[in-house]
Amino acid sequence: MKFTIKNKDSRGRIGVFETKHGLVRTPNLMPVIHPGKQTIDINKFGVDIVITNAYIVYKDEKLRNEALNYGIHKLINFDKSVMTDSGSYQLSVYGDLEISNQEIIEFQEAIKTDIGTSLDIPTAPYSTRAKAEKDLEITFNRAKEAKKIRDSKKMEILLNSVVQGSTFSDLRAKSAKDLSTLNCDIYPIGAVVPLMESYSYTDLVDVVMNSISNLPDSKPRHLMGAGHPMLFALAAAMGCDLFDSAAYILYAENDRFLTVRGSYKLEDLHEMPCSCEICDKYTPDDLRGMDKKERTKIIAEHNLYASFAEIRVIRQAIMDGNLTELVEERSRVHPTLLNAYRRLGDYSNSLEVYEPRVKKSAFFYTGSESLKRPEVRRHLIKLDELDKKRDLAILPPYKKPYSNHLPDNLGKFYVYGDEMDVDLDNTDFMVADIPFALIPLNIDEVYPLSQHESPSIKDIDGIEFVKNFLLDFVDNYSQILIHSHVVEDYQLDLYKIHPQSYMINFKVNDYDKIKSIADYQFGNGTGDVLFKDEIKIEKSKKTNKIRHIYCDGELVANMRASDSYFVLAKEGARRLHKAIKFPNNRVVVNSDAESFTREGKSVFSKFVVDCDSNIRAKDEVLIVNENDDLLAFGRSLLNHNEIMNFNTGQAIKNRKGFN
Repeated sequence: MKFTIKNKDSRGRIGVFETKHGLVRTPNLMPVIHPGKQTIDINKFGVDIVITNAYIVYKDEKLRNEALNYGIHKLINFDKSVMTDSGSYQLSVYGDLEISNQEIIEFQEAIKTDIGTSLDIPTAPYSTRAKAEKDLEITFNRAKEAKKIRDSKKMEILLNSVVQGSTFSDLRAKSAKDLSTLNCDIYPIGAVVPLMESYSYTDLVDVVMNSISNLPDSKPRHLMGAGHPMLFALAAAMGCDLFDSAAYILYAENDRFLTVRGSYKLEDLHEMPCSCEICDKYTPDDLRGMDKKERTKIIAEHNLYASFAEIRVIRQAIMDGNLTELVEERSRVHPTLLNAYRRLGDYSNSLEVYEPRVKKSAFFYTGSESLKRPEVRRHLIKLDELDKKRDLAILPPYKKPYSNHLPDNLGKFYVYGDEMDVDLDNTDFMVADIPFALIPLNIDEVYPLSQHESPSIKDIDGIEFVKNFLLDFVDNYSQILIHSHVVEDYQLDLYKIHPQSYMINFKVNDYDKIKSIADYQFGNGTGDVLFKDEIKIEKSKKTNKIRHIYCDGELVANMRASDSYFVLAKEGARRLHKAIKFPNNRVVVNSDAESFTREGKSVFSKFVVDCDSNIRAKDEVLIVNENDDLLAFGRSLLNHNEIMNFNTGQAIKNRKGFN
């Protein structure tokens, strides 16, 4: 099965895969269809894919015969993609099934399902380790058997391979790693419904993250039983591509409405909860006066409208680059969901790999949870790596970009450390601000350092975060000049600060700016190599922002207006290639792709043999052969993990090649 990523944000991705019955977009919701009992026309909701239970069909003679004669699509009146479960849920409830793993695989193929499932063993949360390990072994062996049967008999069915392991993080990781070796088509994460039903969302985060972090990026992931729209955004940000929902009908049978803010009981409603077709047409009193069967059908339709509306909101958030902001908003509807989002912050290292360095949307600081975001972690690491001058001057924030709005006189500074003469030429100037702690003025226009918004009224967690970072970071310098407003705002320990004050004038130099941004983007020292000789800087007449940089009359780089990162020109790519050592910023292609790459054609993942582990989506990269000869340069569409894992689709959008 071919799975292609079209856009991404955090670990969420807009993608598409194809079955015999059409294309399926991700993220997406699969409504659960009960064969023989479905009363709702699912087709009117624009559904790409549904899920039904093959074992229920198998057990019912009438349903079985109809499915074998006409196919599962005809049976459930749905002509697009159909996934079938193997009966694992019934196994977890009743303890035994009257069918073998081989029989259920062959039956799913016979009824022409698009995506089938082996007979895994769902191990309930908080089971004993011994049981979880035993069940995991059976699950893996059955998945391996299913793959062997499918391949040996040349079946057309696509295969699910379900990750199990209860709530043991290491077993979830082991299950995911082992199943990945089978190279199946979709990887569901199973046995999590009890966690969702008990609002154990922090444990759910651990289960999902330890599973997904060990699954291939080139395959879709399915969070089984996730049917409540309040969970979709969080799950998508963790990397889940598919959800399935029986909740829409189960909640409706109890007169409950699904919304992103939770669920509402009909008996408590004075107003309908949204503006969908159902909520526009009926009032709570209308529904309370209806026949139970008709009311259930109508509420179920509302629940589907609400669920698919949230899926569309999530896709748009991924396109806009603000999925994390959506998760932060959704997580505040319930304390246990906020706990889960806070737990997700503990996986910032893993998430950072999948977070593009640049986005279309601004970074919004909404509270202490934002301090754990990958963008913050990435900046602080980069800040620590940058070359430093002897002294440091810490300023309060001004209007952004800070470097363009400095007052003529910066005001009153205190001296921290040994008193020395002030040497502006040997001083780093940085702004103290939440959430990025310290922002050097030479790079303050780089995304997201200028493209962020935070409340002017500072919260305690933000203050403590910046204060603690400052007190550690100042050890890198001999003398620190701290603006009086910074001392006050971040409650710095005055007894450590000398009372002597200085009045300082400072303006950012364009030549220092372009070199500092190059160091921040490509690594220390690259600015001096990229921008040497006779430098000419051209600015936009409209905005006065740097646009083009020439050296000895030749274009080296262009600066993007939206995020102030550099886009290399040919000469810039040559200089960068000489300046940095292998494998930095490099994507290595095999000999089959060399001629196409030199011609300026885009690089596909299957031709990549190696690449720098620090490459993130949307980075400027050098494309080389296995001898490190420069072939071309371009923009990465994927990160290192994805480039190395995918065997289909574009990896690098080539800007220009070197013939």
